[in-house]
Amino acid sequence: MPTDPLAWETRDRRVAYSCPGFDVVNESVQLPDGTETEFDYLSESPSVCVLPFTPDGDVVCIEEWRQAVSRISRGLPVGGVEPDDDDLEAAAHRELAEETGYEAERLEPLVSVEPANGIADTRLHFFVADGCRPTAEQRLDHNESIRPTELSFANLTDAVAAGEIQDGRTVLAVSYYRLVEPPCGPAEK
Repeated sequence: MPTDPLAWETRDRRVAYSCPGFDVVNESVQLPDGTETEFDYLSESPSVCVLPFTPDGDVVCIEEWRQAVSRISRGLPVGGVEPDDDDLEAAAHRELAEETGYEAERLEPLVSVEPANGIADTRLHFFVADGCRPTAEQRLDHNESIRPTELSFANLTDAVAAGEIQDGRTVLAVSYYRLVEPPCGPAEK
C-alpha cells in the first residue's frame, strides 16, 4: 500500500522514560529525503475534559495547584481514561464526580482533538454536561489539590477572553462551545 510522500518511516521504537501518567518515547526514523534521525515524544492515555453546567446554567469550574507553572490554575475537570472505564462518557462522568463532587444528568460529546501532536500522541475528548449537582463526594488522587467553584458562563467566557484563564483545555472547550452551541443553549442563561 503506497504511503504519503510526507510520511516518516519508523525504524525502531523504545520507551526512554516511564512514569505514572505518561511515557517518553524515542523513535529512530527515516525522513522522506532519506535522512535518519531520532524523534522523541510524550505518550499518554486518552483524556476527557468536561464543561459542566448546573441546572441554573452556571459552570462548575475547579481551582487546582499546578506544580509545572507554580500557581493555582482555574479551569474545567480533566482526567485520563482509566482501564475500568467502559467508554469515554463513563470516564467523563467519573472525572467530574471525582474532581468536583458534582454528577451530571446527561453528557454530550463536544469535540475530540490532538492538542500537541508535534510533541505528543495525546488525544483529548471534550464533553458538555448538563444538570450537574453536588451529589457525590470528591475523590481526589493523592497528588491533586482541587477546589470546585461555580461561575456564570458569561464570567467564564470573559475570563478566557481576558487571558485570566490560561489552561489550554478550558480555553479550547469554552471557545469551541461558543462556536458551535446554538444561542438557546445553557450559555445564554
